[in-house]
Amino acid sequence: MKTFQTLLLLMLTLTVAGQESRPWEQLLAEVLTVEDMEAADWEDTYDMLCALEQQPLNLNTAAREELESLPFLSARQVEAVVEYLYRYGPMKSMSELRMIKSLDPAQTELLHYFAYVDDERVEPGFPRLDNVLKYGRHELMADARVPFYKRKGDENGYLGYPYRHWLRYQFSYRDCVKAGVVGSQDAGEPFFSGRNKTGYDFYSYYLQVKRLGRLDNAVAGCYKLSVGMGLVLNNSFGLGKLAMLQQLGRNTNTVRPHSSRSSSGFFQGGAATVGLSPQWQLTAFLSCRPLDATLSDDVTMRTIVTGGYHRTPAEMEKKNNSHATDAGAHIAYRRGGLHAGATALYTHLDRRLCPDTATLYRRYYAQGSSFVNLSADYGYLHPRFALSGETAVNRDGALATINSFSLQAADGLTVMLLQRFFSYRYTALYARTMTEGGHVQNESGVYLGATWQPSPRLRLQAYTDYCRFAWARYQVSQASYAWDNLLTATYNLAGWNLTGRYRLHLRQRDNETKTALTDYTEHRGRLSVTRSSLRFSNTTQADAVSTGGDWGYMLSDMAGRQWGRLKASAGGGYFHTTGYASRLYVYERSPLYSFSFPAYYGEGFRLMLMLQTTPVRRLTMTAKLAVTHYFDRSTIGSGLQQINSSSQTDLDLQLRWKL
Repeated sequence: MKTFQTLLLLMLTLTVAGQESRPWEQLLAEVLTVEDMEAADWEDTYDMLCALEQQPLNLNTAAREELESLPFLSARQVEAVVEYLYRYGPMKSMSELRMIKSLDPAQTELLHYFAYVDDERVEPGFPRLDNVLKYGRHELMADARVPFYKRKGDENGYLGYPYRHWLRYQFSYRDCVKAGVVGSQDAGEPFFSGRNKTGYDFYSYYLQVKRLGRLDNAVAGCYKLSVGMGLVLNNSFGLGKLAMLQQLGRNTNTVRPHSSRSSSGFFQGGAATVGLSPQWQLTAFLSCRPLDATLSDDVTMRTIVTGGYHRTPAEMEKKNNSHATDAGAHIAYRRGGLHAGATALYTHLDRRLCPDTATLYRRYYAQGSSFVNLSADYGYLHPRFALSGETAVNRDGALATINSFSLQAADGLTVMLLQRFFSYRYTALYARTMTEGGHVQNESGVYLGATWQPSPRLRLQAYTDYCRFAWARYQVSQASYAWDNLLTATYNLAGWNLTGRYRLHLRQRDNETKTALTDYTEHRGRLSVTRSSLRFSNTTQADAVSTGGDWGYMLSDMAGRQWGRLKASAGGGYFHTTGYASRLYVYERSPLYSFSFPAYYGEGFRLMLMLQTTPVRRLTMTAKLAVTHYFDRSTIGSGLQQINSSSQTDLDLQLRWKL
């Protein structure tokens, strides 16, 4: 209990004192609809933005594809930046962004964290090797989590010790060369023992080269790829429905290194983008990588496992027991406001994928050992409107299409209409785009969204999304529909930010006897107040939910302050929900590359304290202590994850050295 009292006292002290660090995280949290997203989606996006923050883009030299890697910019905004630079030459300062009318204050503020302007002379062509080796930058990061509790599996069941840790080394020269290696270990996994004799449970390695003659971008090792609108290929990033209003449904063509700790959702081999001419660009890739799978026998597997845990003998048996070979290409044409492209992907699995199709909602899951997907992406960009879309087919001819139209209806008012149709027979192993059901399959819908900024201080965003499912889904044994609505408002005034959000989400589910469908309605609301200055930030937030017969709420506060080389953050909150269905997600500050959006349910409180210091130049040390205490239970979790206590305390430690 003394730990709780100490943390609470420090939190209250810092609430009065204040803090600031990486404020773009809060901006990102405001556009995430986390309850509809897989954890890997927003973790990958956060990891990508962290990397961009550490190596921001020089707007005066960045290519269009690099600007498109920023997930909060629309195609029209990217085009506006490129056109401004073409007309007026290099920017002298970031304040010139205010001259680009299509950039609203939110995008302008975010760009300050991920981009800069510099008219320094850059050596033409690819840099000399001796300059790369002499002036390149090294970065080494080490991160560990120490639990002050024992899980059931730590005592009997897990193959390793209870500590989670990872190590990352990266070398970079400007934005032309990047190379690195990441080693990652989850709690409970063996380290330098058993099947992990080489140390970490997972390694990622990569080498990226840009602007080498006609070679615009090339990555060898582990990488991620996104083309079109994601109907065939997108294992790069995704942000959900609200953030779709930021992107306005734009197409992408992005190849980037896989520098995160995730052991799934990436390619391994090589990818390259070549400029064939000023209008034509070709991206080709080849990958051969191991998979975790649940096997049926020596030649078939039931499922591809993406969790990445190898803590028990049963989980370790699934590690790398299958392989996937992927090959594909994307050719793109761009002239003026017109752009078009075509994608081909071939995937071969060394074991036949045979899911349990006796279960109705799995009837049309991907099956077989060879898969082919083809697509065409297209679009037209005008100063006041934009059209974009992609249409794809799989090996059986099943169709998937997504198309968007965005319009600058008036100054400060943007409207977007998005239509999608994914046949229940369409399958694509690496597809990811905006969906209601979580899969690019068995869904057709219409999405209408709008962003209105009547004044520089007030911003309103809203969307409504109606969709139908032609085939059965999980917990739904027949055709059904869903309707999702959200309204959010943000008001800024002299260092203060007031944000309100309301969401109404209606879905259909089977009744208890599975003889008919019942409507499942969910209401979620949020109100937050933030005060910030150069060295100070404090956010007070209230969240509430009502879903079916369940309800819940959470009151939280996040604050801190910076004193010279020392930064401190503290936060806490009280939550009370009637069950897991009414769980709440609240953003929490964490060390670099560790985006935290924990779920809370039951009754209890959460406290955290994070300290960051730079004792010597180029060395940064971070420590975070967090406690979750429950009033309604004497154990936390279940199975091997069970903790025989009503409290859970973790200590995160991170060292970062730059040279």
